[in-house]
Amino acid sequence: MFDARLRPLIDPPLNAAGRWLARIGVGANAVTLAGIALGLAAGATIAQSCFEIGLALIVANRLLDGLDGAVARATSLTDFGGFLDIVGDFVFYIAVPVGFGLASPQNLLPALLLVASFALTGASFLAFAAIAGKRGLETAAHGRKSLFYNTGLAEGAETIAAFIAMVLMPQHFGTIALIFAALCVLTVIQRSLVAFHAFAAACPEEGDE
Repeated sequence: MFDARLRPLIDPPLNAAGRWLARIGVGANAVTLAGIALGLAAGATIAQSCFEIGLALIVANRLLDGLDGAVARATSLTDFGGFLDIVGDFVFYIAVPVGFGLASPQNLLPALLLVASFALTGASFLAFAAIAGKRGLETAAHGRKSLFYNTGLAEGAETIAAFIAMVLMPQHFGTIALIFAALCVLTVIQRSLVAFHAFAAACPEEGDE
């Protein structure tokens, strides 16, 4: 919901850092892989109830998630880079709630529901992007991306805020997780309505499928 509004604020420093990393020979995919490692480490430390370390790893993961795109823009955007970036995002989105689920038995159900809601939002996001790409639709609301980014109520900024709230108040994980899972479900409904209006007409080239 806030990602596109935050881009004018976060893009200039990220792009400057991305150009510097590109100049010293750091590749975008290497940054993405480092971010994936940090995301997995965040889940592992949270599972051990090391929430302060988990917080630091969450922030570091999201910083690298922004930097990989900045490095790519400073060099060249590739389809594989876009693929790896999406995979990395969902590794992170799954690792954190799984970590909370392993940290305490009472967290298992809300963690499971949160992961399920992420699966739904991911499916709706990727399905929309695939069909938008097929129809040649483009948007620059989220900057230059390899995929069409459809705006929703629950996006990256909201997810980061929820995860930070979880590690700062782990005793309230269940409540935060259920609220955010509901927001994800609303995002799927919103995105489905947008898809209906955008894609209901038959594709001119191929007709109904």
